[in-house]
Amino acid sequence: MSSRLCRDGAVFVFPAPAFRHLLSLSLPVSHRRVLLPVTLADLGWSEARERAFAPLAAQGLAPGRVVLEHNHVFRVKTADAEVLAESSGAMKHRAGAKTELPVVGDWVAVRHEAGGARCQIREVLPRHSRFSRKAAGRDTVEQVIAANIDTVFIVFGLDVPVNARSIERYLVVARHSGADPVLVLNKADLLRTTDDVVAEAREVIGDTPVLTVSTKSGTGMRALDTFLVRGRTVALIGPSGVGKSSIVNHMVGSDVLTTGAVRDWDQRGRHTSVHRQLVVRDAGGLVIDTPGMRELQLWETDAVAETFGDVSELASSCRFRDCRHDKEPGCAVKAAVDVGVIDAGRYASYLKLQAEQEDVEKKRDERQLTESKRQAKVQQRALKSLFADRERQRR
Repeated sequence: MSSRLCRDGAVFVFPAPAFRHLLSLSLPVSHRRVLLPVTLADLGWSEARERAFAPLAAQGLAPGRVVLEHNHVFRVKTADAEVLAESSGAMKHRAGAKTELPVVGDWVAVRHEAGGARCQIREVLPRHSRFSRKAAGRDTVEQVIAANIDTVFIVFGLDVPVNARSIERYLVVARHSGADPVLVLNKADLLRTTDDVVAEAREVIGDTPVLTVSTKSGTGMRALDTFLVRGRTVALIGPSGVGKSSIVNHMVGSDVLTTGAVRDWDQRGRHTSVHRQLVVRDAGGLVIDTPGMRELQLWETDAVAETFGDVSELASSCRFRDCRHDKEPGCAVKAAVDVGVIDAGRYASYLKLQAEQEDVEKKRDERQLTESKRQAKVQQRALKSLFADRERQRR
């Protein structure tokens, strides 16, 4: 059994049960709509990607882009259809880490299966950018959130005071992704003027663009459209309850994502987005919405220095080349903090992010050492078994 959607002569075929379930993940019942056919160019496919894909095409594989993931089942848009797919066993076996498996935004090589069976994802194509963090919990492993992003909207709400330290953390992660960051301050309708909060934000983000918008009144929303042109991908990140889903709905032109209000008693947001997904705009451009993140821990990154450019510039004047800007004598950074050139809160944030990054690197190295020892023991046991078999054969 399969389900079909038809539009302008294009036919989209899905296994019926999975089609109904995955479609319901992204579209509320009252807003489900017929899917419009899109070309690979609409999704960001280029001539360079086409040339690089030629060897895979010769193997009978088709290019597609992951638009939704749920429990290791993916919705993939190809040139001919939108299909359900799962990673092939061979690709899982080849993957050295989970970061090499598909995520939303990835370009993949799929093989269409006959009889309505799920397609197989055989390859994940090289990523030009990826947004990642340290996975939540105790394990020191990287979690890739989304891939192939051109611009990252870092969204915060103006219904609460601007949290400069939180903005710094998101900015570090956004810059590390390889995409261009833009700070979006939503709910501007709640303030008489946004000049003060924009000035405060600029002290933190430097030359990064800042946009003040309101999904409720529509103020400033057109400025977001300038980043969305055919084939370009924008991802939205930020805490829960800042209005990311409302911004996506406004940019797409319909309520494709569920929205919800923040809690009155603590102004904390609810997770209305529970799955990462890529939405194609009829007007051109693509949008990736991500669930609000209660925990955003850094992964391996050199973007801390870029985000804290004022600190990095002063660091060259420190007495010691390897100065950690903490307790060392002759530290130019600490001297700047003492006289008020660098804000004490910003300095503390810098030290915290640096310490967190060093801790991640240390635990990652320890994990790699442990894994190397484990593999060495496995190989040793295999050799002993091989020699034992040979000895038995000689007898």
